[in-house]
Amino acid sequence: MRRNVEADQAEAAHLRGHPKEVFATFLKLGLMSFGGPVAHLGYFRDELVIRRRWLSDSAYAELVALCQFLPGPASSQVGFAIGLLRAGWLGALAAFAAFTLPSAVVLFAFAMTATRISGPVGTGVLHGLKIVAVAIVAQAVWGMARNLCPDRERAGIAVLAVVMLAILPGTLGMMGAITVGALVGLALGRGIGAPRGGDVIVPVSRRVAGFALFIFVALLVCLPLVAGQGQGLAILDSFFRAGALVFGGGHVVLPLLETEVVQSGWMTPDAFLAGYGAAQAVPGPLFTIAAYLGGGAYGLAGAVIATFAIFLPGFLVLIGVLPFWDRFRSMARAQSLMQGANAAVVGILGAALYAPVFTNAISDMSDFALALVCFVLLTAWKVPPWGVVIVAALGGAGLMLMRG
Repeated sequence: MRRNVEADQAEAAHLRGHPKEVFATFLKLGLMSFGGPVAHLGYFRDELVIRRRWLSDSAYAELVALCQFLPGPASSQVGFAIGLLRAGWLGALAAFAAFTLPSAVVLFAFAMTATRISGPVGTGVLHGLKIVAVAIVAQAVWGMARNLCPDRERAGIAVLAVVMLAILPGTLGMMGAITVGALVGLALGRGIGAPRGGDVIVPVSRRVAGFALFIFVALLVCLPLVAGQGQGLAILDSFFRAGALVFGGGHVVLPLLETEVVQSGWMTPDAFLAGYGAAQAVPGPLFTIAAYLGGGAYGLAGAVIATFAIFLPGFLVLIGVLPFWDRFRSMARAQSLMQGANAAVVGILGAALYAPVFTNAISDMSDFALALVCFVLLTAWKVPPWGVVIVAALGGAGLMLMRG
């Protein structure tokens, strides 16, 4: 009872806006937020903390820390939480819809037209999109390895994850690698709990949080049992599972989606990598690649179901953890678990860099040279991803013309 009163008081204190205001603000962010999750969080801070003062810097930092700790798309989860704080549940939905819509529409349109692209220039552009995926994933692996595997023990966890995927590829191998990594991290005991008394007070009761976690677990367990009963359920199952297992950043969804979409026969490896490359050139969350994948396989209905399904688990877990975050963040054992799981994620993404990304995109030294140019532009020259995508597309077209 006391917790419900606290939740009501928090809601009264924070709900100062209107869903329309939230939608308009996040639509602007969805149209301009290029550069991936880290850049998105920078745009959010500039617009929502500094300019609009919807929340304090310390509260924003708390939300970012929470969402980076949880599975799912961190920037979209932060946006969802800020929408919730600003205008309640309708505000949360408005923030999600507005931030997601621009890139989802563009990627769905690309899915509908990509199969009609022909000629040396058109096929070269698609080939360039596959090549740029090599550079972007390599950059993600490099950056994550430096941050998440700073010592030999966690580097060993990452290598162990690659070995496990070599023995048992697919979703089971990924889940096993993350589980083993988390257990090794717990055994190492390197986590340090944060002090209690955070700055985030959210309008979510423990009852609502518990219901959200129940729905998350129920869908994760039950969807595979009914996936064979219809096309829509199969899409819902595949993309929900992919969204539920993403730890450590949006790029980690690549191997999960490749397992669900390519290995199941819904899409060819070439089409998959072209969509991944295209997703780097649009603003907004990387998870909207689901609109491309679902739309390319099953049209508009597939795009809508896939996009909804891939975001849903991250939001359910966020809602479920919000009332308990202050206590949870203080647990050193929880931090140790996540350190090990994140190290395993680096290995999973490293394995994906080899297959399917490199093996399907690079066929000769010219392809490799273009991928290397893109990698250097990203890492040394700090060119934004959308700019590197343009370079890769032009380079791919040039290579195709030279090959005749």
